[in-house]
Amino acid sequence: MSDINNFFNAYLTKNSLFKDKSVLLSTYVPEEILYRDDFLKEVANVLAPALRMERPSNLFIYGKTGTGKTLSVRHVLQSLESVAKNQNIPLKTIYINCKMKRVADTEYRLVSQLIKEFGDEVPPTGLPTDEIYNIFYQHLDRERRTVILVLDEVDQLTKKIGDDILYNLTRINSELKRSQIVLVGISNNLVFSENLDPRVKSSLSEEELIFPPYNALQIQEILSHRSKLAFQPGVLLPGVIEKCSAFSARDHGDARRALDLLRVAGELAERSGSSRVEIIHLDEAEKKVEADKIITATMGQPKQFHSVLYSILLFFPQKQRLFTGEIYEVYKKICQQSHQNVLTQRRISDILGEMDLLGIINAQIISKGRYGRTREISLSLEENVAVKLKEMLEKSLQLS
Repeated sequence: MSDINNFFNAYLTKNSLFKDKSVLLSTYVPEEILYRDDFLKEVANVLAPALRMERPSNLFIYGKTGTGKTLSVRHVLQSLESVAKNQNIPLKTIYINCKMKRVADTEYRLVSQLIKEFGDEVPPTGLPTDEIYNIFYQHLDRERRTVILVLDEVDQLTKKIGDDILYNLTRINSELKRSQIVLVGISNNLVFSENLDPRVKSSLSEEELIFPPYNALQIQEILSHRSKLAFQPGVLLPGVIEKCSAFSARDHGDARRALDLLRVAGELAERSGSSRVEIIHLDEAEKKVEADKIITATMGQPKQFHSVLYSILLFFPQKQRLFTGEIYEVYKKICQQSHQNVLTQRRISDILGEMDLLGIINAQIISKGRYGRTREISLSLEENVAVKLKEMLEKSLQLS
């Protein structure tokens, strides 16, 4: 115990490499958002009628991860709320991240969360859906105001709940007498709206914006700007920001990932006792962030995906090359143990294709002549990541 106390006391006396680490977090909203002026103006133009108590159009924003979608919307909403408050204009904004578990994984939970935003609580389960909608309507219509509801990662919502939730939310205005609600949807899926039921798409009558990825020079400028606020002077060695931006530009212009890399590199440098953040720390951070990204992406997938991946992991490291048929035989046994329905081999091939796209496996199609074609599977994960994933999947499938 004394060793731990000594460690913590010594930690407090050390000078941190960071001036303000929060500047590198995804939740940070800077006063100036670089390379997004035109998009900020577009979002502001769509939402501005709320200041005149007119109902703005529903707005849907698309773009890959780390292109500044959420950041831009939050920046505009902060300005909108500030002006509304100064001018005594009744306006309320609600932000929901639809990827969060127990917030937006059922219609009941989502509407319950919306009610919570008005300071009320409903039982976590048990009430009829119509009743919780009525409670939500009552809160909305309690006074004359505009409510802007932001649904971030809205594609995750419809994936879990279905299209009807959006239809129900857009139809609310016909039930309201004093207030009005506006939807702002944010999605990483560029074809999200194309997959909606035509009835739902028609009721949205939305305006759309597509955010392009940042290029390497833009990411470099963003990192340079944030690093001056985040780190003590002279901490970053030459080349760190340049390499960090190159990593992220290679990964589809993801500025959020670039900021994560820089923060993790700083943390690893501090833990190693270094007084500077060097290229070696950035290389270590890249491996760590990549591993975390794969684990997060994997654990967010359905149970059947978990069963297929666990079946593959059971073979490694003893066997480096597998065929679809081998995996399928093990997968059927895993399904029996975890009390799941067994999918067809064709569906398992589709799941293997999804894993290939995520970079978890490398799936190469091999021709077997008159016996047809099969996939040759190899694992694309570092050994430590594979071991960690295997343990997590055992718990997820309740096999341990």
